[in-house]
Amino acid sequence: MLRHLNFRLLQVFINVVEHKSISAAARQLHLTQPTVSAQIRKLEALFGVTLLIQEGRYMLPTPAGEYLYQAAMDVNARMLGLQQQISGVKAGTSGVLKIALVNTAQYVLPQIVARFNQHYPDVEVDLSIGNREATLQRYRQNKHDVYIFSHPPTDSEADAQAFMRNQLVLIAPPDHWACKQRQVDFNRLRQERFLLREQGSATRMVFDSWLAGRGIQLEHRVQIESNEAIRLSVATGLGIAVVSEHIVDHGSDPLCVLDVKDFPLPGQWYMVSRKDSLNQALIQRFKALA
Repeated sequence: MLRHLNFRLLQVFINVVEHKSISAAARQLHLTQPTVSAQIRKLEALFGVTLLIQEGRYMLPTPAGEYLYQAAMDVNARMLGLQQQISGVKAGTSGVLKIALVNTAQYVLPQIVARFNQHYPDVEVDLSIGNREATLQRYRQNKHDVYIFSHPPTDSEADAQAFMRNQLVLIAPPDHWACKQRQVDFNRLRQERFLLREQGSATRMVFDSWLAGRGIQLEHRVQIESNEAIRLSVATGLGIAVVSEHIVDHGSDPLCVLDVKDFPLPGQWYMVSRKDSLNQALIQRFKALA
C-alpha cells in the first residue's frame, strides 16, 4: 500500500480537509475538480476506508480521515524542515563539519572553532585528533572536511591554505646552563639529551632536516610520542627538546626557551581540504574565518 502513496496525494488531501471543499482545493492547487476527486478516491482505495464525507456544504474527514490528515501534516512538516536543512547545507550555514588535526594543532584550533560557532551556530563541528600519520590516513580516505597540518600533503587533490605561524623553538629546564646565554652555538648542545617526537612527526621531520643540512649528529636521543610528555620531561630535567612555540605558550610547566643561533625554525599551520569534497560551501566558510 505505502509504495503507491506519494507526497502529492497527501498534499491534495490536506488541501481538501483544510478548505472543506473539493472545488476550493482544486482552485488552490490549480487542478480540475475531477482530478482532485480522483486523487481522493485513489487514497480511499489505498487504505480501503472512507476518508471524507459530505455534510451539507462541507467535505469533512471521517475518523480514519482525521488520522490520515494528522499523519500527512507530520510528513509535510518534516519535508519543509528537510528542505530548510538541505538549503542550509548548500549555503554552508548548517550541517556537520568534520575536522581532523595533528596533536599540536589542538593548542591553536579551539579559538577558531569557537569563532566559527559564533557565526554559524547551526553547524556541528566534529574534531578528531591524532598524530601526523593518522591524520594523513584520514585525508587519504576522505573521511573529513578539513585537515590541519604543519606540513600539508601535496597531491593534486589537496587545497592548502596557510593560516598561522608555527615556529619551532628549543626548550630546556629553567636551571639549564644555556638559559642565561645569548646566541648559543648549537654545536655546544650536541651532547645534551634530546627528547624527540616519533618518526613521521612534522616537528621531527623539520628538525631532522635542519640537522642533516648542517651535518650535525646528536649524541643522545630519547623518543617520546607526546607533546605533553616532552614538555613535562623537559621541565623535570630529563633533557632538552625542539617543539612548536604553541606548546610553550599553552603550558604551565617551568621552561626556558633557549636563544640559539638559527632558531626559531620557521613554520606555518595549514588548513587543508580535498578538491573532491562534497561539503565545499561549509569548508569555504570555515576557511574564511581562519
